[in-house]
Amino acid sequence: MDPRGVAARWSALGVPTRDALGTVLLAPVVFAPVTASIGAQFGDLPPRPYDLPGVLLSALLWLPLAVRRRWPGLCLAVVALAFGVRELVAYPPVFASVGVYAALYGVGAHGGRTADRVLPVAGSALYLAFAFGLHARGAPHNGAAYVLMYLVLAACWGTGRTVRARRAAEADRRRLAAEAAVARERAGIARELHDVVTHHVTAMVVQADAAQYLLADAPDRVATGLGAIGDAGRHALTDLQYLLGVLKAADEADHGTAVAGPGSVADLVARTRAAGQPVELTERGERRPVASAVELAAYRVVQEALTNALKHAPGQPTRVRVEYGARLLEVEVITGAAPAAGPVGAVPGARSGTAPGPRSGAVPGPRPLGRGGGHGLLGLRERVSVCGGELLAGARPDGGFGVRARIPLTEAV
Repeated sequence: MDPRGVAARWSALGVPTRDALGTVLLAPVVFAPVTASIGAQFGDLPPRPYDLPGVLLSALLWLPLAVRRRWPGLCLAVVALAFGVRELVAYPPVFASVGVYAALYGVGAHGGRTADRVLPVAGSALYLAFAFGLHARGAPHNGAAYVLMYLVLAACWGTGRTVRARRAAEADRRRLAAEAAVARERAGIARELHDVVTHHVTAMVVQADAAQYLLADAPDRVATGLGAIGDAGRHALTDLQYLLGVLKAADEADHGTAVAGPGSVADLVARTRAAGQPVELTERGERRPVASAVELAAYRVVQEALTNALKHAPGQPTRVRVEYGARLLEVEVITGAAPAAGPVGAVPGARSGTAPGPRSGAVPGPRPLGRGGGHGLLGLRERVSVCGGELLAGARPDGGFGVRARIPLTEAV
């Protein structure tokens, strides 16, 4: 079997399913007689033969680990109870008894604040009762041995808590970095809104003022000026509607009211086509639930690249590719070469006598990737790097421009 295919299918399974399958697949190992001597044994009491209750208690040492991340408190309660009873009754040792260590780690790594408050007190009290029970049964341990066993159990829980704290700190760091990137994006869009309004409204005012003088000297040219005013107004409406749509999509994605996944990318491509840019979308691989930050980063890459294509290469064929691999989400946007620049002041697609302006539907986007100031590139690179990915952008040999992001897939759990 192809190892990559097996890994991809395993990753496609949800975390609870993987926990359950892993617990079941390891059962023959942890319950095998050959591994029994490796298990955790606290009592060192003369063993009694197995019976049905002993078999059930042994099963409860391991099988509850299938839900250690979904219900860590319940898992620990069942495993600890089974472990305590087995040691007091003195059933033969079994490797599955290490499940108590795994359950303690699990409640530390996946539990909440309630478990953090309750476990130290309740767990210490129960361990004290367990130690007294072993002593009453004649266990050959002194006080130092019981303290050492307690410290081992506490270390398992403490290790889990440390891992959880690091994960929380990393999540906070990524959240703050994402919020900073969003703030920069919004500031960039605000600047573009200002530019759109200033450019088109200025053109309309100039044409309107010129029309007043033409009424007396050249009334036949007034119609041309009025047509220019109408064109500028339509350009402004198109540009504003597009940018406001970008703001709305960004707000929905950032606040969880819409998922910035392939469906939203398709909507973004459709809006860009409506704005006059020929865009082709290709999706490959099997989509599965991933962290919202990963999908949002991919959405932002497509959004920025398409906006810049509209600004710098209006009318040029643009290809968008979204591919789900076994471990990576890959996004690529390639735009053909922009048309050659005309004379100073000339605008492609503008009619004679009209106010200069972008091609109908061409929208000034945030700062270009790798062109001009490159602030868009910096913001996107930071957003992608927050998710552990990389972003490449630059000119292509054919004169076009390409943007490619590779983002590790992180599951939504």
